Amino acid sequence: MTPIKTVAALIDEGLTAPGTRATLENVVARYAMSITPDMAALVDRDDPGDPIARQFVPSEAELAAAPEDRPDPIGDAAHSPVPGIVHRHKDRALFMPILTCPIFCRFCFRRESVGKGESALSPEALAVAFAYIEAHPEIWEVILTGGDPFVLSARRVGEIARRLSAIPHVRIIRWHTRVPVVDPSRITDEFVASLIVPDATTIVALHANHPREFLPAARVAIARLIDAGIPLVSQSVLLKGINADVDTLEALMRTLVENCIKPYYLHHPDLAPGTAHFRLSIKEGQELVRSLRARVSGLCMPTYVLDIPGGFAKVPLNEGDVEKTGDGWRIRDQQGNWHDYP
Repeated sequence: MTPIKTVAALIDEGLTAPGTRATLENVVARYAMSITPDMAALVDRDDPGDPIARQFVPSEAELAAAPEDRPDPIGDAAHSPVPGIVHRHKDRALFMPILTCPIFCRFCFRRESVGKGESALSPEALAVAFAYIEAHPEIWEVILTGGDPFVLSARRVGEIARRLSAIPHVRIIRWHTRVPVVDPSRITDEFVASLIVPDATTIVALHANHPREFLPAARVAIARLIDAGIPLVSQSVLLKGINADVDTLEALMRTLVENCIKPYYLHHPDLAPGTAHFRLSIKEGQELVRSLRARVSGLCMPTYVLDIPGGFAKVPLNEGDVEKTGDGWRIRDQQGNWHDYP
């Protein structure tokens, strides 16, 4: 089975009703769609609220604009000195060699750019990106993201990893990916070997939002990374209708730890266009995290964070740094400055 990339294929696979075709054609004309065979097979066709389907199957709700929506919700553009690089924090930089994924999440905060046009950096742009990292000795950690860098071949991944590890001040190479759960067959021994380089530590941050994503093949792929000595941490997004209940969060965090993955970040959903139906309030999120803490050990607890719109960086949603206002919230950034949030 090949990835599902058209509305006609969605209908053929029973993932949407024929009557939705015209509307969903408008959705996928704006926001890219691809669903891997592993995730398509996991969808419960008899459950209209299936949490796997809600993550990946387009819906009419994506055409609804909310006043708080932002095309660049976390302010990447303001901190992008050269194509493919976002340098928001002094000691680390994001490096995006490719802007496509094996599967497109319907809540993606980069949905306005991911999966559109030329997805991979040209050799010339790659050279400029590497030159930028070389010229900034304060960059200790490089975070490979996108898109999903694990869609690259083992050869390309190895070339990037070796090039970064040859830069004396780069000591940590962190890869952010969905691939081990959504397309686990990509995680071959050859691919894993390409991640390991001399003179730098490799870390993989796995994005997973629901315990059902951990199919047997995904567990094997994750074990292959762990057995190679690569530490894994997690990223999850708190999403209404998917995991915004304490039972699902508890099961997800326990599943991560059982697979030798340290829960790292639980993201409050970003203000990406067409994603308002996934959002919950900060108060609801704080209450869920408080309930989770009462059920699990610290080993299972992620940090609940928000990327402040406008490029003011990611901050933990600690109660002392969040204040309710009449029509929204105020969030304190890492420099002690307050920002309004809708």
